[in-house]
Amino acid sequence: MTNLEKLEKWKGALNKCIRCGYCYEHCQIYKSTRWDSDSPRGKLILLYGLLSGQVQPTPYVAGKIFECFQCNRCQKACSSGVPIQDVYNDARAFLQEAGYDVPGTTSQTDHDMCALCLACVRMCKHEARVYANNRIEIDRLKCQSCGNCLDVCPAKGISIKQGYGTNPQELKRDVDEFFSNPANTNAKAIVFSCGWSNYPGLQTARYDKLDENPEYKVLVTVCAGRVMAETVLDALNAGAWGVLICCCPEDDCEHGGSARVKARMATLTKSLKNIGIDPNRIKVAEVPPKEAAKFTAAAKSFMEEIKAMGPLMAERAR
Repeated sequence: MTNLEKLEKWKGALNKCIRCGYCYEHCQIYKSTRWDSDSPRGKLILLYGLLSGQVQPTPYVAGKIFECFQCNRCQKACSSGVPIQDVYNDARAFLQEAGYDVPGTTSQTDHDMCALCLACVRMCKHEARVYANNRIEIDRLKCQSCGNCLDVCPAKGISIKQGYGTNPQELKRDVDEFFSNPANTNAKAIVFSCGWSNYPGLQTARYDKLDENPEYKVLVTVCAGRVMAETVLDALNAGAWGVLICCCPEDDCEHGGSARVKARMATLTKSLKNIGIDPNRIKVAEVPPKEAAKFTAAAKSFMEEIKAMGPLMAERAR
């Protein structure tokens, strides 16, 4: 077996995990699958199994450890202070050295579609994408799974294999389901929320069920910078009166996504205004981490605005 030295130093940290499950409510992957092995707690148990010899390295185990959006919300919520992301980072290095080159939630490039424009290389703040061997190569240990590279590729040749509800096609599916459900008679808006920013708790539950007929649907996008204009237009076309995007304050955004989504939405709202659609139907709000009250306040204020405007279809008919 490959040397476990990279993991041995974390044995004490793994023993600190009391299996409380506070990490569950913050993990988008667990929220999507409901499998314990997809939760931060479950992954720490797998790693403890590797150290104890009860679990052997396999593509399955490697896949679980590489499936993480690295939002750090689990680590911040950990009542035992386990440095979860640091443990993951060394575990990924160990597994990669052992020969398990699995994509997980890291970005991938379709080399048949890639035009080598290097746009993704230039925009990646983590230097996870490099031009080498006449192609774009991804350093899976550096990739933060933020997904910003998906939008900058003109050939649409970049993807994240497992999106767990955050990929553009998955967001479109959830938007369509929300507005096509005849029981959702109050459906009026979509709120796209950055995973690094903030959103309501109770994530292990279907929190939209707290209101049997909600006015808006919250969808986690990982980094807000990956919210494309097309995704917003799809929401409006599906029946949304408006779309709110919650992102980190620009100075706090580790991926540069907040500035990009603001610029992108400014361009989109300008185009919509030219065809008679009120640009205030699309808003970008900065919500700092750990300030759920600001998320709620931003959503409430936005809902008041769009309800005063009325349905988008009525506006377009005027």
